[in-house]
Amino acid sequence: MSSISRRSLIGYSGTTAAGAVLGSAASAQPAQAAEAQAEAEAASAVFPPDTLFSGMSRISHTDTGTELYVKFSVEVAETPPAGAGITPQEIAELLSDFAVSRGWPPITFYGRPAPTALN
Repeated sequence: MSSISRRSLIGYSGTTAAGAVLGSAASAQPAQAAEAQAEAEAASAVFPPDTLFSGMSRISHTDTGTELYVKFSVEVAETPPAGAGITPQEIAELLSDFAVSRGWPPITFYGRPAPTALN
């Protein structure tokens, strides 16, 4: 729910506005809960070293679409120094952000063997 109390909303902005704010917060909750659950699943997924991650994005234009496929894996030979580690999730988010900066929709990467979303 919202951190704003119903009483302060009604007292400050009237019952109609309070109802609109509370209604919009309530309707946003299922989407936020689903997103939080997906993030928790991705964070709890354990991928073995050298897992292949892949994702796809599609731009539709005219009658056809163009697809972008991206695959990567990460292997670190030794434990890196503190603060120098790079996780597959960080790489997935950077690649997705880069695609978005070039006009593509965000890319969700999946890891194998567990078909779990990484980002």
